[in-house]
Amino acid sequence: MKRTILRVLLVIIVGLVAYLSAWPVPINPVAWTPPTAPELTGVYAQNSELARVERLPVDGFAPEDVAIDSQDRIYSGTADGRIFRFQPDGTRPEVFVNTGGRPLGLIFDHNGNLIVADAIKGLLSIAQDGSHAVLTTQANGVPFRCTNDLDIAADGTIYFTDASSRFPLTQLKADLLEHQPNGRFMAYDPKTKQTRVLLPDLYFANGVAVSPDQSFVLVNDTGAYRVRRYWLTGPKQGQSDIFIDNLPGFPDGISSNGRDTFWLALVNRRDAALDALLPHPFWRKVVMRLPNFLQPNIKRYAFVLALDRNGRVVRNLQDPSPQSFTQIANVVEHKGNLYFGSIGESAIGRMPLTVERGSEDPRAR
Repeated sequence: MKRTILRVLLVIIVGLVAYLSAWPVPINPVAWTPPTAPELTGVYAQNSELARVERLPVDGFAPEDVAIDSQDRIYSGTADGRIFRFQPDGTRPEVFVNTGGRPLGLIFDHNGNLIVADAIKGLLSIAQDGSHAVLTTQANGVPFRCTNDLDIAADGTIYFTDASSRFPLTQLKADLLEHQPNGRFMAYDPKTKQTRVLLPDLYFANGVAVSPDQSFVLVNDTGAYRVRRYWLTGPKQGQSDIFIDNLPGFPDGISSNGRDTFWLALVNRRDAALDALLPHPFWRKVVMRLPNFLQPNIKRYAFVLALDRNGRVVRNLQDPSPQSFTQIANVVEHKGNLYFGSIGESAIGRMPLTVERGSEDPRAR
């Protein structure tokens, strides 16, 4: 009897080892050694500034981004494809439209159309009567798999990202574990209806923000913990460099207040286990075969940074508490308030912002 039990255990162990070491997985990881994560000290010192966030409930989960129209009404899209519209005071959310996909980034163009980066449907334009058109779904013959975020320049050009050409949004973790440059940063010209790839080879391309003076665009390189800058004018036109590097978390959305500040949402703090795995492709495949609860996962933490036009941290807002408004994916400044999108809440957030304010820029979202 004991021998039989031992044989069964041996078979189970051999089978488990074979599964963990050889079962096919969808990722093809490459080695990358990340820089040592910065401590939460100095400009990143822990605080509870975001404990003041007020929740504005919505009848849906994960309202990723926030957009505000010319009447100060607030819009946000949820995981089931619906885009909700709130009144200016944050009350009476109603369904504005259902894209039939997964709306992520949102912003209004100069004609009052809501431009949507839909992870499933592509880049969309939605009129105020709810009718919508697909603007683009591919670039250079490669279809979008996860249209992610966007911003619009003064000349009407729509700058946007496709987070991954290999994995849809539902397999976000696979893209991060693979750590291949599958993301792209692009520009869509509404006049010519042409889509250009400006930066290929990004690691889960994410948030986008045009500078107030229109000289550059920022794009979040989420898997590499950094923000890149793509120059639109000047001697570096068409070139890119690093705006801020080695962030203490995963950068998700980024927006400009139209004057002097970029608001950067860190959807999650750096994960020490993931950083330790990144230099080791074999072990990342092993982790990919584990149940989800044993893999690196998002922790509950609220984290937002304000950056000046040179990439310096000028404000640091956090909330480490179990009650925090968590997994902040986007931050939008509008008329004295910060509005927060989230992939972990069934609400958008709002918090008064106490700063010295100049005149409101008409492009401020």
